Order: sequence, then C-alpha cells, then structure tokens
Amino acid sequence: MGKRQSRLTVASDLSLMIQIQRWFEEFCLQQPRLSHWSDNRLYCLKLAIAEGFSNAVRHAHRHRPPDTPIEIQLSLECDRLEIRIWDFGQPFNPEQIPEPEPGTLRLGGYGWFLLRRLCDRVTYRRNADGRNCLLLEHAIETPSDSLSSN
Repeated sequence: MGKRQSRLTVASDLSLMIQIQRWFEEFCLQQPRLSHWSDNRLYCLKLAIAEGFSNAVRHAHRHRPPDTPIEIQLSLECDRLEIRIWDFGQPFNPEQIPEPEPGTLRLGGYGWFLLRRLCDRVTYRRNADGRNCLLLEHAIETPSDSLSSN
C-alpha cells in the first residue's frame, strides 16, 4: 500500500482551529485503512493537533506577526499516521518541561504531557531551514489486530 499525504498552511490564528480539525477529519474519513477508527480515537488525535497548533501560535509565534505561517502535514504510512506541525519560533527543549505532579494544579505546562498521552510517539526538532517540527505519530492497526488484542 502506498502512502497518502496532505498539507495545510495557515496563519498563526487560533480562530482557524475548527478549519484545521475539519481538514484532518476529512483526510481520515477518506482513508479506507482508517475507516475502523472510533470517534474517540479521531477526537484524541484532533485534540493532539489542536494542542500542537495552539502551542505554535501561543508560544513559538508569540512575538511574530499573525500572518506567520504554520504548516501542518499529514502522512499515512503503512503502519502509522504521521502529523507534522512546522513553526518558525525559537526552539525549546521538551526534556526540560517537568511532568505535572499528581494531585496538584498549575497554570499551564500540560500540553507536552497531554501530547505524549494522546499519541504513540512525539518528537520535536529544529531543522536547518530555521523551522521547528513537532512530529506526532499514531500506530495504525488493522481491524483484525484490534480484535485479536481484546
């Protein structure tokens, strides 16, 4: 099976979140290999995209013009769905973000923790072209795989 890809470039504007989530959902619904995904799984991945996009807008592009582009790429590989969110902000080290303490509340700092819970693999890197890439990966199992693991 070949891979399927889609790309969307938007301004750094949180009001575009619904457009981004619709684009993602339409992509998934057009993929026969994802047709068995539950509404809950789609919701979790839409939440991951929302978190990644809002972090790019609120943190990476905080001091940049609102028309600074954020690119989102979807790539359906044979065993996983890859979601890449590209921004032009200052790089950061996600390893320096502390895990939230159980039973405590704090203002902010849950995004990276949430992404790691919603996706199978989360990586972040700075490219030579000056852009940052947040890569969110989610494994694709066939319907027979999910039946045999229950």
